[in-house]
Formats: sequence, C-alpha cells, structure tokens
Amino acid sequence: MQALVSSSIPATSYTRSSSFLPLPPQAPAKLAILPSSGPRVAAVARRTEAGRPAGRCVAASASSSPATTTVAAAQVPGVMKAWAYDAYGDAGVLKLDEAAAVPAVGEGQVLVKVAAAALNPVDAKRRAGKFQATDSPLPTVPGYDVAGVVVKVGGGVKGLKEGDEVYGMISEKPLEGPKQSGSLAEYTAVEEKLLALKPKDLDFAQAASLPLAILTANEGLERAGLAAGKSVLVLGGAGGVGSLAIQLAKQVYSASKVAATASTKKIELLKSLGADVAIDYTKENFDELPDKYDVVFDAVGQGDKAVKVVKEGGSVVVLTGAVTPPGFRFVVTSNGATLEKLNPYLESGKVKPLIDPTGPFPFSQVVEAFSYLETGRATGKVVISPVP
Repeated sequence: MQALVSSSIPATSYTRSSSFLPLPPQAPAKLAILPSSGPRVAAVARRTEAGRPAGRCVAASASSSPATTTVAAAQVPGVMKAWAYDAYGDAGVLKLDEAAAVPAVGEGQVLVKVAAAALNPVDAKRRAGKFQATDSPLPTVPGYDVAGVVVKVGGGVKGLKEGDEVYGMISEKPLEGPKQSGSLAEYTAVEEKLLALKPKDLDFAQAASLPLAILTANEGLERAGLAAGKSVLVLGGAGGVGSLAIQLAKQVYSASKVAATASTKKIELLKSLGADVAIDYTKENFDELPDKYDVVFDAVGQGDKAVKVVKEGGSVVVLTGAVTPPGFRFVVTSNGATLEKLNPYLESGKVKPLIDPTGPFPFSQVVEAFSYLETGRATGKVVISPVP
C-alpha cells in the first residue's frame, strides 16, 4: 500500500470518560454563513415527494423534509447521540453514547445533521481492527456514508450553506486516517469538497446508500479503462458496489456488453439493473464459460478465477481477496465533484440506488444492522434511517 495520509480530524484531544467522545473545547472563531447566491445555493432545501420515487430499485424511503431535519446553527447542542466503540471486536463492542461530543467544525468543513447513514463491509473490518495501523484513535464513531442537512459552515466554505441537503463519504480515504467521529451519529463534520447536493427526488435513505459504493464502482471502472464498445463482467452484481457497477457500465461508460453473477433468486434483479448476461453462480462456473471480457470487476474475492476470463490486455479490478496479475486493487477516494457529475444519472433514474429489503434499520438497531451486513447476504446496501 502506498504511503498513508494523516487524519483530517480537527486538532482536538479526545480522551475517554463516562462518554465515548467528550465535548471538545469551543472553537473561538465565529462560523461564516454564506450569502444565498451561487449555482449550488439554488438547490437549497429541496423537497422530495412522499413515498418512493417511481422506477427506483429501492426497498424503503425516508422523508427529506427540511421541516423535520433542519436544525438552526444556534440550536445545535454540545452533545449528541452516537454509536461508538472503545475497543475492537465484533458488533457487540458497539454502544449507544447519549452524550458524545458534537464534532467541531474546522476550516473548509460543514456540520451535517445526519438524516440517514449506510454501512459498508469496510465499516465492519475497521471495527474488527483490520486497519489498526492506519485507523484514527479510539474511541470511534463509525460510518462513512451520510445524507443530511448542513447546519453550520466553517471558514473557507464557498459552495454550501445552512439548509443544503447533501450526501457524501465523510473520509477522503476510508483506510487512511478515517475520521474518529463518523456518520452513525446525530451530527458529523465533513469537508465541503467531499459532499454533493442530494439528487432531486431521492430521499435521504436512498442518498445515504450511494456514496462509498458508487464512488468505488465508478473509480474502479475508470481505472480499468472501460469505455464504449468494451465488455465487462461484474462478479457479485447484486451487492452494494456490484449493482452500481452494472448500471454505471451500461449508462455512464456505454459498455457494449455487461455480464454479472448472482444467486438464482437475484438473476432477475441483475437483468433489471441492465445486465445483458446474468450468470447464476449456483448453476454455472463463470470461468468455465467461453466468453472473455475487456474488464472484470471482482467485488466478491474471486481474483484467481477472474483472470481466466479477461481478454489479453484487459483489466481485473479486485476489491477483496488475493490479487492475481493482471488484477489490481485500489483505495477509493471520496470526491464530491464526482458525485455531482453522477447526479444527473441518479436524477433521471438511469442509475438507481438499491437498498436491502430487510431495512432500513432504525438508529436504535445499529448492532443488528452490522450483524446482518456481516452475514454477506445483503442485496444492495444496508441503511440506517431515520437518524434522530
């Protein structure tokens, strides 16, 4: 792995006490409020229609009404509810802290009132201590994916203002100095550059399901050189990343042929997402089929088989498991500008969020949500919504 970057947490000392994350010192600088001008401000306080948008592959919805989510800056409390752990381990180490410190807002950051969050496999691996060498200090409030409303802005923020509905991945690199205070809380502080305005007609739960997964799918396909006229095989097409890789390959990268694997009961889902070829891995071994692909996107850890079906000169993207040449692995980078570029595909319905039908899980059931995530049986994303 390349040299690791330092954490972007504000320079505040967090020590253990009766609360996981004690209240940090009050920042002396007065927070700047942006004037209501500029192209991004025009989308302030978007409202979505009640219920789920037509045509979405989504199992649940949540209201995004600012009337129930927005908190005026003067009303932001000093403490909040947050899920946290002060030791690595299984889901049982997670505890609800009802007096965690609301994170300070640093230069270039905004404070987001969290409306919904989502879980990713990397959240579970981090909690289990897989990345201790590059992790932030304990105790930790986990969570990378967020959707919510901006309630404070820090100095240097130019494109967002209070009331903006936003979504994003809160740590620029999920494995390299991730934030100590994540999205499984009532509030989280995020760099403006990592956020985008929430897509129109998506509710907060749908928006929260997207950032890490869609950024991973997009960056992987881009690095692999997928382009119009090329073919791609997605291994694990019904998962959070795989389901988006299928759709991006078809709608954004104009792949000539998109194939994907899943179990029997999820084959029709693959077709609905845009897969031209849906392979039931319980009945066929994809590496024994005659077809070869320009790109293989491996989201399940079958790199040794993936390299058998890639064309000469092609690329194999490996998200987990061993890497066999010409396979490669990468660490996704959070980027609000990339989300902004993908917003039109989400707003038009060409690319759809996929939320596991077991959820969304309420904020009180974060432990249960982690346990379900770690079964490996989720279809799409595991979402936490609403957040109080």
